[in-house]
Amino acid sequence: MSGAPDLLERLQVEVERARERNIKGWNYLVSSGPPRGVTPKDVVLNRGTLSLYHYRPQVSEVYRTPILFVMATTNRGYIFDLAPGQSFVEFLLKRGYDVYVIDWNPPRDDECRLRFEDYVLDFIPSCVAEVQERSGEREVSLVGYCMGGVLALIHAALHADGPVRNLACFTTPFDWSKYGLFNRWADPRHFDVDTIVDTFGNLPADLISTSFEMLRPVSKAVGQVQVWDNMWNDEFVKSYRAFDRWGAETLPLAGEYFRQIVKELFFANKLYTGELEIGGRRVDVGAIKVPFLHAIAEHDHIAPFEATRELIERVGSTDKEQLVLKGGHVSLIAGPNAVRRLWPRLDAWLAPRSA
Repeated sequence: MSGAPDLLERLQVEVERARERNIKGWNYLVSSGPPRGVTPKDVVLNRGTLSLYHYRPQVSEVYRTPILFVMATTNRGYIFDLAPGQSFVEFLLKRGYDVYVIDWNPPRDDECRLRFEDYVLDFIPSCVAEVQERSGEREVSLVGYCMGGVLALIHAALHADGPVRNLACFTTPFDWSKYGLFNRWADPRHFDVDTIVDTFGNLPADLISTSFEMLRPVSKAVGQVQVWDNMWNDEFVKSYRAFDRWGAETLPLAGEYFRQIVKELFFANKLYTGELEIGGRRVDVGAIKVPFLHAIAEHDHIAPFEATRELIERVGSTDKEQLVLKGGHVSLIAGPNAVRRLWPRLDAWLAPRSA
């Protein structure tokens, strides 16, 4: 009979959780979810699909070298500022960094001709110039996530003489022949990228989000089961809703940019082979000599480990480090795992290189 009190206690806990699920489940269905991207900021540059945010300092002493985050053009930048207490930006501000974030808006119909050249030779340099003017500093730390990391990497390679002082990339694909299912779907024998781009102009957001969902077709259903099972847990539900909303807000992709990604990277793997040319200039990641940090996730299904791991070897920096962390593509940079793992590691790496 000694186990009877424990059994009764467990039953009481489950009954209470079931009650909470029913009450909070209704609120979940009728509410719009928690706010996101609320850390105080100013829009300091706005050019069509491009927005540049400057976050207001939260401490009196700030590191000299500002940070410029580069987001993938298919996703909103508020993943760096998900919610109070779960904000990468907030974390860095409280540790004394001057933070800027490049965010992207859906490309207009007339922006379907945007190419790599526009992003790495125009948009990023214009943001760097704005950061330089506002901060009064010549050098910046450039931090890119996923395809934002590819853009940051190419920009740094083509501007090896500055003004990038430090370069950090997260889950940045380099060997595009190691992309698994994406390689099969984007087989040039069957995948007619020209017809797709010529038909749609900008690649619709639904096509992009569906392709990611097809990598793990049951993950959405599993997530919905998990959130119902944890409906009693306010913090779990808050985090799930923030991630789910961000994932649902996929942006269209500029058509010509998509054509380049498919033909130059997926088909020909030119970033890896060193044959990629942007604006008539060859992209050699070996030309990058600034301190370099690359963080990759062990269980990344979007930028697979095998596609990202060799980048560190090719970058020409002598001061370079690769972090292989547990987690997936998104949990690497946001959520409880990121708070404990990536965020403090980036802080420790950047601090002595930002004074």
